[in-house]
Amino acid sequence: MNPSFPAVDPIPLPAPVWLFKLLNIVTLSLHFAAMQMMVGGLLLFIVFNFLGQRSGAAASLRLQVSDALAHRLPVVMTYVINLGVPPLLFTQVLYGRALYTSSVLIGVWWFAVIVILTFAYWLLYRQITMLNAGKPAWHLAIVSYILVVFIGRIYAVNMTLMLRPEVWKGLYESSAFGMQLPADDPTTTPRWLFLMTGGIGVAGLWLMWLAPLTKHYTDDVKVYMNQIGGRIALVGLVLHAVFAGLVFYALPDTVKVGLTTETVYVVTACVWVAMAAVLVGLAAASAFAVKPSKVITWGVTGAALVVTIAMVTYRDGIRDLTLLGKGFDVWDRVIVTNWSVVGLFLVLFVVGLGVIGWLASVVYKARPVPNTFSLKSNSPAQESKP
Repeated sequence: MNPSFPAVDPIPLPAPVWLFKLLNIVTLSLHFAAMQMMVGGLLLFIVFNFLGQRSGAAASLRLQVSDALAHRLPVVMTYVINLGVPPLLFTQVLYGRALYTSSVLIGVWWFAVIVILTFAYWLLYRQITMLNAGKPAWHLAIVSYILVVFIGRIYAVNMTLMLRPEVWKGLYESSAFGMQLPADDPTTTPRWLFLMTGGIGVAGLWLMWLAPLTKHYTDDVKVYMNQIGGRIALVGLVLHAVFAGLVFYALPDTVKVGLTTETVYVVTACVWVAMAAVLVGLAAASAFAVKPSKVITWGVTGAALVVTIAMVTYRDGIRDLTLLGKGFDVWDRVIVTNWSVVGLFLVLFVVGLGVIGWLASVVYKARPVPNTFSLKSNSPAQESKP
């Protein structure tokens, strides 16, 4: 084993590696979906709320869309946080020797995530308060957006640094206080931008999803959400493809060879591209549709879920192939499985996913409550869903 990595934990794994990896992929896919809704939703809120300060019917529509997003973002943030914990724990189990080291090297920034996230979360509620008072909130959203994408930057640095044992010693010798945030790896910035720009497409798909399912908005608002959502999704999907190419281009040649020759990653890439093409078609259909369609809505939901799982699986392959080239074989572990405990865990895991789905349905079905937010066009006050 490469001496750059700490010794293997003498305690064996309590379940097979494939099971931990499967759980990691499932939970990380859910986290990424929520995270990109958060990042993209914030960005769209900024744009729509800023443009909605003008006068006219178009501004009124934009303001109503920004209101719809703002009142949902705090709920999305709860999913981002809670769905972010399980994949991090599964990653620690499988890659702890690498992840713990990189986390210590940027320790101050790693702990700062909690403080930054708390402040960003608070700003989401301040935005709603200002909207309810009839005031613009795009300037607060800019601060919140910067904080959220900076958290993404910290994660990108850490998840890249864990793959670089050759630089750990030098970083620690230069500073042992954990205040460094190295960005000299050529894959760090493309990986960060890939995930952040992915939020644009996901937010557009989110508007397409909301349009036919949101009952307390007028038909013109729903049509606008559906059409603008489709157009935004098209732009976002193109950007996502561009940055995916940049990430692949920045990878070491040995990793590229593994990704293009090993069957599991070739199949994953094909599924990813095929489902992304489906999303492009659905987004184009919505961009020019005369009214929202529930068929397109649920088609988007299914295709987006498959795309996200494929993306996370491919990302997992990049990590495994990179570490393998440096002497870290994630499959080389002692395993002692207690299947009764594992079975109980899986039952509770499935129940937990069901509860999450039920809570989401409760939020969706909740009766809208009136607020004092009024549009500049002097139209009646809009009702907003919590």
